[in-house]
Amino acid sequence: MSKVFTSSLARQLCSRRANTAASSLRYIKPESRLLKTSHRWQSTAAARQAADGPPISQANRVEATMKRFWKKVDVEQISVDGQDHLVVKLDKRSLKTPEGNVLTLPVSKRLAASLVAHEWEKQEKLIKPHALPMTSIVSRAIDGLRDPTTHAEVREALLKYLDTDTICFHEEHPPALVRLQAQHWEPLIERIEKEYGVKVNIIKTLFGAGQPPATRRILAAVIEDFDEWELAALERSVYATKSFLTGFALVKGHLSVDDLANVAQVEVLSQIETWGEVEDSHDVDYRDIRRQLGSAACLLADA
Repeated sequence: MSKVFTSSLARQLCSRRANTAASSLRYIKPESRLLKTSHRWQSTAAARQAADGPPISQANRVEATMKRFWKKVDVEQISVDGQDHLVVKLDKRSLKTPEGNVLTLPVSKRLAASLVAHEWEKQEKLIKPHALPMTSIVSRAIDGLRDPTTHAEVREALLKYLDTDTICFHEEHPPALVRLQAQHWEPLIERIEKEYGVKVNIIKTLFGAGQPPATRRILAAVIEDFDEWELAALERSVYATKSFLTGFALVKGHLSVDDLANVAQVEVLSQIETWGEVEDSHDVDYRDIRRQLGSAACLLADA
């Protein structure tokens, strides 16, 4: 009797497993069809986006193919509306921004134009977008920051970094960090306070009160007069350093790029002093911050 019961129970279990498997297969088939339909929809949407996307330009062509298609790079001076400008030429064709605007620079920005041309000349078979910092910052200024509405929105976004400015949050230990804060941060803060008649709060807790409204108002009035080149440099510097005051100091020429890079990396320098340098991390950061700040400084140079 026990063997019969066991045999019957085994048959029931096998039957249930078979039914469960069949149900699972019935459930998977519609999902499979849905995935295929989703794939076709995504392909169609991608094609539609490509058709309705930004104008075709050298920058977009590079982004799509990631391959070099030009042989020669030049900088030429042209006249636009009676004013002289500099343009970068790829095989005699004017380099354009991602939005399809001709990448033109004032004749006073000859250094920036030369560096843009150098970036494209140094691209080899495969394009390396991270090696085009000057092209990207010039394009940002041309495509976005000439519009008054965008200009105002960017200024407001950057001013938000003032209340959480990295160089205004000071630690009281370890000793190496305290010393580096005094060496790199305090002189910069004191200079801005003296030159613009503002008060910058030094915050030593996580829940600081931010900066005085008067300070924000005075600095906001200063950057309101920035042209597209200055605002592009400020934007890149602030985002790279997480510090409004550091970016402001770069635009105003208060410190060199190397000094400002040290301002931005005080905490990292303290860690290196204490624990040593981490290969492929600290050395990469060292070069990257100087690449970001250097491109902003070169954009501002009138040479």
